[in-house]
Order: sequence, then C-alpha cells, then structure tokens
Amino acid sequence: MNDIIKVGITQGDINGVGYEVIIKSFADSRMLEFCTPVVYGSPKVAAYHKKVLDFESFNFHQIREASDADKHKVNIINCCDDNVRVELGQNTNIAGEAAYLALEQAITDLKEGKIDVLVTAPINKETVQSDMFNFPGHTEYLAQQFESDNPLMLLISENIRVGVVTGHLAIKDVPAAITKELILKKIKTLHKTLVQDFACTNPRIAVLGLNPHAGDNGVLGNEENEIIIPALKEAFKKGITAMGPYAADGFFGSGLHNKFDAVLAMYHDQGLAPFKALTFDEGVNFTAGLPVIRTSPGHGTAFNIAGQNKASEESFKQAIYKALDIFRNRKIYEKASRNPLQKYEIKANGESDHVDLTKDQDTEF
Repeated sequence: MNDIIKVGITQGDINGVGYEVIIKSFADSRMLEFCTPVVYGSPKVAAYHKKVLDFESFNFHQIREASDADKHKVNIINCCDDNVRVELGQNTNIAGEAAYLALEQAITDLKEGKIDVLVTAPINKETVQSDMFNFPGHTEYLAQQFESDNPLMLLISENIRVGVVTGHLAIKDVPAAITKELILKKIKTLHKTLVQDFACTNPRIAVLGLNPHAGDNGVLGNEENEIIIPALKEAFKKGITAMGPYAADGFFGSGLHNKFDAVLAMYHDQGLAPFKALTFDEGVNFTAGLPVIRTSPGHGTAFNIAGQNKASEESFKQAIYKALDIFRNRKIYEKASRNPLQKYEIKANGESDHVDLTKDQDTEF
C-alpha cells in the first residue's frame, strides 16, 4: 500500500491542451511524491508543446517501456511516428491516429499490470474514428477492451458525483434506450462503485426523472411511472437506497444533491451540464464498472485555447488524485473482502442488511 502508484497517462489529441495540462501538472515536482507518471505519446510532440508554452526547462524522461520508468521523473513512451505533425486547434486525422495509438499502448500495459491506473487526456471524438476505434468515446472503448457489459460514466468532484444511464447517445434515441432493466443495472453499478471505490458504507443514490417535472404524474410523460419507479422498487428489494425520481430542473439548484452520495441522471447533458456548471475546474470523469481504474479531466480538447498557455491544469491534477484515491480504496476493499469477519452494513429506507464482502457483489445485488 505504500508503494508509489504508477500512473499511465495518454497524450490525447496532440492539437489540443493535453500536453499543456500534463506539463503544468508535473511542473509541480511534489506530484512525483504521490505517483510515477508514464506518458504515452511522442517526445517530439511533447518538445513542440514545451517550446510553444515556454516550458522548455521542463524535462520528459524517454523510456522504451513502462517497466523502465524512473520514479523521480516524468517518463514518456513514444507511440507515434516521428513525422507526426502538430496543428494547434485543428481537426486532423494524424492527431486522431496519434491519440488512438497512445491509448492502445496504454491499455495493453494496463492489462499486463505494467501501470496501475490510467488517466486519459481529452480526445477529439471525430478525428479518432477509424476501423480500429469506432466508438462514441473512451467509456465505450474501455468497456469493450475490458469486457464490461455495464460501464458507467461517473463525474466526480469533492462534493458531488453524477452518473448517467445513457452516455454518448443522441437525444432522439434516449427515450427508447431507457428501460427498467438498464436503470437497475446502472443503479447496481453505481452502488457497487460507491462501496468499493469511494468507501461509502451506506450509499444514498438520487435518481432523476426523464421528463420535465419528473413527468408530473403522467401529464408530461409516463416513463417515470412505468419504468423508473419500478426500477427503484426493484433496487430497494436488493437492499439499495435509490430514491426518486426527482425533477432535474430544481434538483441541483436547491442543493438537494448534497444530501446524497451520488446522483443518477437519465442522459448525458441532464447530468453533465449541472455538474460542470458547479465544478468545471475540478470535475473528473471516472469510468465505473471496469476491473481497472480510468479517470480523465472533465474538460475537452479546448482547441480554442490550444497553445496559448491559458488551460487550467486543476481538473487534470484532480483526475490523477482521484485515480490514486480509488486505487487505494479498491485495495482496502479487496483486502476486506478476503476477511470473512468484515462486512459492510447497507440501509434501505430504515431497514438494514449485512452484505458479506467475501461474496460476489454482482450476485448480492
């Protein structure tokens, strides 16, 4: 538990602010006291960004593989062709390919245990598309790579956690995708990650409605009565405290989110828009439901300010901190689950059940 955690970091889109937030994060030498970074990218591209940003005194330590990482340095592995070209703020296929190659190598090393956690810099979801990457984003690609049928996009900060039932999906497709079974699966994944990754022994989950005013009892839609409420009742039977559905418009503004350990929104913008409004500089994207740990900053490639030395590194640093915290919490959880005398108590609407951590959590819930 006292070993320095090896953090794999992908370069993201080379035309965006990925290298800027990486360099600014580790310009603070104290970061190396917490982790050993291994950047998957291009030393040539890194040197270009250092020069543009006037961080030429900052040094990357080039290595061939993660096992060669020096814990006192910011290590970098070359994953790209040396002829890769940076065009700041532009959508280019070369940048998309470079982002994919870095991600591919990092995932290979994560699978082989050469790195402990993964932190991904932002990609451009258009230019990264190819025969090898045909996914809406990191979440779906990681789910396929690690054979997870129930990943959960979970936005986290110090005071709020927001998950989404449907992630990178067009609004017109959301109602048809919302089913009792899907909501229940996401509730179970959210509950498990709160216990396992965030050390919540009695998680309280707020579930938002799909329609305005949570349907107004059928006046504005029937999904709440016919789909969401039955899912909540089923979750209750399994010992999970999931409450709602709450009308999304007033939920965050009233501060009601502070009374829960996490919020489950029905679709992407319903959850992410208020989350980012409240925590933009510190928000972190965590992919729950995977056997590995992956986080990313809450912002995108920020092409509009790329190369201008205006990007804040705070969200990226928080992504590293959260990955380290989750790694440690998961180790503690795994250790506790091997001890048959240790249990977590889970209360559901005043009733309590004891869940034995030696059992498979998926069968418990």
